[in-house]
This record gives sequence, structure tokens and C-alpha cells, in this order.
Amino acid sequence: MAYDNLIIERTDDRAVLTVNRPDKLNALNDETISELDAALRELAADDAVGGVIVTGAGEKAFVAGADIGELARLNALTGIETSRKGQDAFRFVERMGKPVLGAVNGYALGGGLELALACHLRIAAENARFGLPEVTLGIIPGYGGTVRLPRLVGRGLALEMILTGEMIDAARAAEIGLVNRVVAQDQLLDTAHELMGTILKNGPIAVAKALEAVDRAQDHTTEDALALESNLFGILAATEDMKEGMAAFLEKRKPGFKGK
Repeated sequence: MAYDNLIIERTDDRAVLTVNRPDKLNALNDETISELDAALRELAADDAVGGVIVTGAGEKAFVAGADIGELARLNALTGIETSRKGQDAFRFVERMGKPVLGAVNGYALGGGLELALACHLRIAAENARFGLPEVTLGIIPGYGGTVRLPRLVGRGLALEMILTGEMIDAARAAEIGLVNRVVAQDQLLDTAHELMGTILKNGPIAVAKALEAVDRAQDHTTEDALALESNLFGILAATEDMKEGMAAFLEKRKPGFKGK
């Protein structure tokens, strides 16, 4: 499928999805949200794609927020519809069963930060800047920012960002656990590919179940989350990949996982 606002490049066992609206600092308009949702569902269904790296075109912005011109025309009803559409698209990122890594190459503001938060891991270029400036426009984050940011960095730090609308730099983002690593701009994609490669060497079913366990544990009691973990552990114990992984370890060789 062809996309007007995205570029998808498939390399080996992964895909790089680039939000491509550099003249608008890659801002998320309604069309781009629709394309993101469609593209990620396409990649989730592609057995040749083991993981996805999400980034933005150029060196200024990952995604510098939503399209303010569109937001300014919303009313109560269309506001709910717009919020739910973005939430559904970003929730799919978390639940697609394949690792999604955000390579934040510049401004990640508003909806851009919310997209990064939906990714399982985040690497930032040194020039990256993060913020949820919605309150400065008289609204609040609508694509999951008030939910995911507190879970990632804690309630107090999240509220400071949400209530002030101020930006933080990449170093501070790493300090509070918002990003996993900070690297030079020219090393960003190479580092993202290196990390993705490390993940994709592992059993694909195990990676998918690990993502599921962590995601679902957030909405369960400790006891229920532990029960879920045990069930997923049992499912994996019956896979060919588990037998191959164990045999490879005992035989001191690299495993040949097949996702079965």
C-alpha cells in the first residue's frame, strides 16, 4: 500500500517507518494518523517483519505534535472522536506483538511524544526535545499521554511536564527513564538497528509473549499478573523454539528460531 505521509523501508527482518511531513515538522494530521494505523497493521501482518523502527523525516523533528489547524476546528463530539482515533492507533502499537522502537531524531511534542510513549523502547538523538504542551493551548494530551507518561516516569514528574507544558532535553529524558539511550544524531538509526538486531536474535514467540506479559500486567493485580506470566511461560514451554533454544544452549551453538 502506498502512503502520502509515510515512508516504509523493509530491510532484512525489520521495517523502518518514517513520518514524512518535514515541511510541517512531521505533525500528525488526521490523514497521517489513519496512515500510521494502516501501515502498522500491515507490518504486524507481514511475517517477514520481526520489528519496526519509527522515526521522523529530517533532523529537526520526530513528530512535533498534532496539526493545530485541525484541532482548532474541533467541537465536543469531534474532539472525542479525534482523541479515540489516535488512542486506538497508538494502542495497536503496544499490542502488535512485535517490538516497536522509537528513534527520536528531534522534537517529540504533544502527539509526537505520545507516539514515542506507545513504542516499546525509545532512543533519542542528542538534539531531541520532549514535551506535552497541550495545556498551553487550553486542552490536554488526547492520544494517551496522561496514561503512559505517569506509568513510565512516575506521577510527579509526569504531572510536572503535563501541567507546565515545558520541554525537556534528551539528557533529562534519559535521567527520568523516558528514553533508553541518548546518542549523536548521526548514530541514531545505526544504534536503533543494533538494538533491534539484538532483540530479533531471540525467539520471536518469546519476544511477543514478553511484550504481552508486561503490557497486560499494568491492568491486573500482582496475583493476576503472575498467573498470566505462568500461563504464557507454559505456552512457550510447548513451542519448538523453546526446545531449540535449550538445545542450542546445551550444545554451545547459536539457536535457529523458527517462530513455532
